[in-house]
Amino acid sequence: MSTPLKRTLTLSQITLYGVGTILGAGIYVLLGEVALVSGTFTPVAFLVAAVVVSFSAYSYRHLARRFPYSAGEAVYVQEAFSSLQLSRAVGLAIVFSGIVSAATIARGFTGYFAILVSLPDAMMIVLLIVCLTGLATWGVKQSVFVAVATAVVELFGIALVIWASFDFLPTLLDRPQQYFMPMTLPAWSGIAAGAFIAFYAFIGFEDMVNMAEEVTDPEKNMFRAIVLALLITSSLYIIVALCAMAAVSMDDLAGAKAPLVLIVEQNTSFPAGIMALISLVAVVNGALLQIIMCARVLYGMGKRQMVPAVLASVHSGTQTPVLATLLVGMLVLIFALTLPLVTLAKMTSTMILGVFTLVNGALLTLNWRTGHRGTIELLLPATGVLICLIFIIVQLLV
Repeated sequence: MSTPLKRTLTLSQITLYGVGTILGAGIYVLLGEVALVSGTFTPVAFLVAAVVVSFSAYSYRHLARRFPYSAGEAVYVQEAFSSLQLSRAVGLAIVFSGIVSAATIARGFTGYFAILVSLPDAMMIVLLIVCLTGLATWGVKQSVFVAVATAVVELFGIALVIWASFDFLPTLLDRPQQYFMPMTLPAWSGIAAGAFIAFYAFIGFEDMVNMAEEVTDPEKNMFRAIVLALLITSSLYIIVALCAMAAVSMDDLAGAKAPLVLIVEQNTSFPAGIMALISLVAVVNGALLQIIMCARVLYGMGKRQMVPAVLASVHSGTQTPVLATLLVGMLVLIFALTLPLVTLAKMTSTMILGVFTLVNGALLTLNWRTGHRGTIELLLPATGVLICLIFIIVQLLV
């Protein structure tokens, strides 16, 4: 009898896993880019992005409750459309996007780490990926413990930003129309452009479903965890955006590469180096979670003969998919060392949106087929399909 994955993750652990995956490096980097196009309406742009992503999250959490398995997206598409080729393509798209994401993060890691220790970029990348792959192979409990711990560090960094900005927040109420009431077409155009960028700060909740076979009582806990993770991160993004508007000038914030460090540095005596280290932890956490997620997708696909079955093998000692994890780690290393990733990153975003389109379509199809034809049960996934298609078209045209 084959060794199953070990169910050890509680509701709080899988929720913090999701929070860490969504936060990742997103809020630590993207805030400045959103501010560049949305200006003082940056908080509104994050709110719009949260509403947009909630439609796909609705589909994910309902499908995760029906089919609590690894390789979640591939399973959902298989159940809805009975197409092995389409399911395989979806699963491989998720794996590819995760590998490219981890490789991109590994490259970004070198810039932060160089502040602390001077080493050749290639050496830093190799050390990082070997360590993260080893941790992911060691055991899911250990890996998620590290992921949860780093998520707590990320949350501490955000708490520092709120503390640094707290005294300035009441000033936003002096000119509410400048921050909360867009009344012109150019203002809404900037909000739409910012929401398009901010959308990617929410990507990560979909990774949670691929941990379903290691979650206790997944039918209940996966559903709740996705809701909680999105509510927490959406609230934090909007609060941090408000803090940024209140505490630093728009000239400094727009396009800033380390916006949270900027907020803390300008408004407190807290050492900027420690805040930079917190940002580094956020980056490392993102890479670890991507490696774990990709290995679980390959494991789930191997169980369903979508990829070689050897990738579904689980080590009897660690109870982790060791071969799948090692393969992912090797590919991340190759991508990080050899490939220009700017174009690949844009391809990845398009693929993720394509996957979201199919997942929303899968829930729509399954609801129709099983007689769940209420307005909400059909309208929400259909809206998710439409939004994702619009985002794909906009991205391809930009």
